[in-house]
Amino acid sequence: MNRNDFTKYSYEFPAKKIMGLPIVIMGLLICFLVLCNPFVMVGPGERGIKITLGHVQPESYGEGLHTIFPFVQKFRTMDVKTQRNTLTTSVYTKDIQQAKITYVINYNVQPDTVNKLFQEIGMDYESKVLSPVVEGTIKDIIGKWNAQDLIANREKATGEILMKLQAQLKDNYINVSDFQMTGINYSDVFERAIESKVTAEQEALKAKNKTVQVQEEAKQKLIAAEAEAKSMAIRAKALSQNKSLVQYEAVQKWDGKMPQYMMGNSVPFINFTPQKQ
Repeated sequence: MNRNDFTKYSYEFPAKKIMGLPIVIMGLLICFLVLCNPFVMVGPGERGIKITLGHVQPESYGEGLHTIFPFVQKFRTMDVKTQRNTLTTSVYTKDIQQAKITYVINYNVQPDTVNKLFQEIGMDYESKVLSPVVEGTIKDIIGKWNAQDLIANREKATGEILMKLQAQLKDNYINVSDFQMTGINYSDVFERAIESKVTAEQEALKAKNKTVQVQEEAKQKLIAAEAEAKSMAIRAKALSQNKSLVQYEAVQKWDGKMPQYMMGNSVPFINFTPQKQ
């Protein structure tokens, strides 16, 4: 190998190394992105929570793409869409009757406070806060009503439960938009007792209405009799004072037939007075 060949070789080798560096760097960068993944995505109806070295950041992150520092920061997402749950619970009424309450509750996490909810309660907020508060509130409100009254005042009891849930869960970063009691079921024995009581009350009301009807009819008859008696008294007095009125009354009652008398035919109601000569 002569000197010119050595010089040529010494210059070509570093040039090839330098040209290959971008490829190596790009490969390392791709490996870094794949292994560390500094990008996070917040989907529709979600909010993000960023945690830096164990500390929750004082803000929530909206929908879209966000970045984190790998190995330093972590990222969690929480659903803030309205949730609808249908559940059943057993409670006791004021008069110690057991009832199974079927209810529907609509709720959602407050979007702007998911970081506080995560920090103070955690991801399992339903089992830690929501369910205990709902169960306790239902038992408290239902326990103020007698079993039969509860059926007639379901809407009022439902409204009381909803207002109390909204007040209590608001401080725990949960919004309650609706609550409905869809079913109230008592034991078969109690339901038969209620049915018998209702039937007895209906029969009693029917008998009372009949009594009132009879009394009203008797009252009307009495009023009619008193009116007739007064009318007869007035006519009797008038007839006693006016003899011509007696003949008028007789004419009013005459059927047009001539009466037959033993003394022969005669025309009634004619007062014939002979004239003096």
